[in-house]
Amino acid sequence: MVPPESSAVAEPATAGDDSLPPLSLDVAIDEVSTCQRRVKVTVPREDIDRYREKAVAELVPTALLPGFRPGRAPRRLVGSRFKTELAEQIRTKLLADAMTQVTEQKKLAPISEPELDVAAVLLPDSGPMTFEFSIEVRPEFEMPQWKGLSISRPVREIGAADVEDALGNLLRERGRFVPSDAAPQVGDLVVANLRFTDGDREISRADEIEIVVRPKLSFADAELPGFDGLLAQAKAGTKQKATVRVSEEAALEELRGKDVSMEIEVLEVKKHELPELTPAILDELGGFESEEALREAVQRQLENQLAYHRRRQVRQQVAKALTASAGWDLPPALLKRQAQRELERAILELRRSGFDDDAIRRHVNELRQTVLASTARALKEHFILERIAEDESIADTPADYDEEIRAIAAQSGEPPRRVRASLERRGLMDVLRNQIIERKTVDLVTSHASFKDVPFEFQKADAEAVDHAVCGSVVGEEEIPTATQAEPTPLPGTRRGS
Repeated sequence: MVPPESSAVAEPATAGDDSLPPLSLDVAIDEVSTCQRRVKVTVPREDIDRYREKAVAELVPTALLPGFRPGRAPRRLVGSRFKTELAEQIRTKLLADAMTQVTEQKKLAPISEPELDVAAVLLPDSGPMTFEFSIEVRPEFEMPQWKGLSISRPVREIGAADVEDALGNLLRERGRFVPSDAAPQVGDLVVANLRFTDGDREISRADEIEIVVRPKLSFADAELPGFDGLLAQAKAGTKQKATVRVSEEAALEELRGKDVSMEIEVLEVKKHELPELTPAILDELGGFESEEALREAVQRQLENQLAYHRRRQVRQQVAKALTASAGWDLPPALLKRQAQRELERAILELRRSGFDDDAIRRHVNELRQTVLASTARALKEHFILERIAEDESIADTPADYDEEIRAIAAQSGEPPRRVRASLERRGLMDVLRNQIIERKTVDLVTSHASFKDVPFEFQKADAEAVDHAVCGSVVGEEEIPTATQAEPTPLPGTRRGS
């Protein structure tokens, strides 16, 4: 418990002042946990009277009382006649000013809105006003040494083979799936019913779900390796069984880390046929006038993705170095709330870098399976980067937002104005702000680092991600965004398709 501290008594305000001097508060702060504080505030009678005098003085010019012209009623009478209205106004003003002053003077760094039962706070007729509130704050910690880090940096020349592979993936998105009696191969599609059980109890099911056959099948809270082998002999009408292990961060606590049974009933098998690169396909891919223009756009997209992987790997090393000594724990409730923001931030960054919906879905499913642990690491990194940004006066600017939104719009094919409106409507502008500040701060950290270049290989897509949780729901499902299957997004080209 931090002992109560008092500031000097403030001088009374004079009538007509636009603002009042600081409050003479008694503040007691109880450190409940690393990030949680319980604050008790006492506002002395002198401050209450000063606020009352100012409120009455502001009301007198417009007060209408029988027998008096507007502005001519005595202040004492005005204060008595409008006692109830003034009390509510004074209480609201005192609470707002007191909480702001406590936060600034006690150097609290809030990370969420304070919890205060406003209805329980009473403005007394005599004596001081006392109230309490809880608040989550940035933890206190010793700053790590962030200058002079040694970092490995991935490098690669985007070659013709890379472009050819990426172009093949684009064409596969526009390919046709035709019914087949043969067993499915990697890249083919099955329509299937999935059923998950724990003993005799059904946990969840997904009916008539379309799944592209790949070596692994990824769920929101589990992963099934050997999926292609499981279906090697499957045909329409057959059933296969497998065991999947539920992640340690699944929504149902009793299933965490447990093996459950999965039954897959194959309803239909469809073989994949690649389309030819016709003028119609070129137009659909982004209004390209030639195959060469398409290849140039693919090359640019690969360079954007390489830049993303470079930023990500560099940032992971920066984060590991900065958080190596961050042994402090974070409240579970905070981690659950912030898990949403961590996934939203990841999706924004992936969209900005030109990844398609399949890649985003795979990454989101991977994050979901360890979302609380990854959120804890991300929050610790954020707190440290935020401190560096404050110390080094790093700030966001309107131009930063314009640049971020233009980058997302260029990859999504939507106008920047629509992208901005969508972010504002979904309440994601603060996520974008954190992304901007953190990126600038990481750039500062890396500007003081030494680098060693290492070869980079693009990861081959070996997992098919589906929007289904084995447990039936995911942690914070009502809040956490999903990377839903969408129509293939055109590449940025010389003109947009009509």
